[in-house]
Amino acid sequence: MAEVNININGRSFGISCDDGQEQRVLNLGSYVDGRIREIARAGAANNEAHLLVLTALMLSDEVFDLRDDVRALGARVQNQENQEQEEASIVGAIDQLAERIEQIARRIQNA
Repeated sequence: MAEVNININGRSFGISCDDGQEQRVLNLGSYVDGRIREIARAGAANNEAHLLVLTALMLSDEVFDLRDDVRALGARVQNQENQEQEEASIVGAIDQLAERIEQIARRIQNA
């Protein structure tokens, strides 16, 4: 197990993580720190606890938006797959009709 130090809001935190995940944890810490600094610059928080709550809410909002986007994308993919299946069924039906028409035409020609 690895450990990295991240800095958030001017404080250093030792974080344990799986081996090989060090850079990911550093990147996540940097992202959180950036969002905290953004809120702090806007002057939206009264104290550090309020700042952390606002940041958590903002990050949660991002997660919820992304989750909704993924769901919508999944629904679009499912609709596309359904359309492709319907198109394949229609093409199959047309092929069968074309074959039947050709059979009828051959019978008429042979008659």
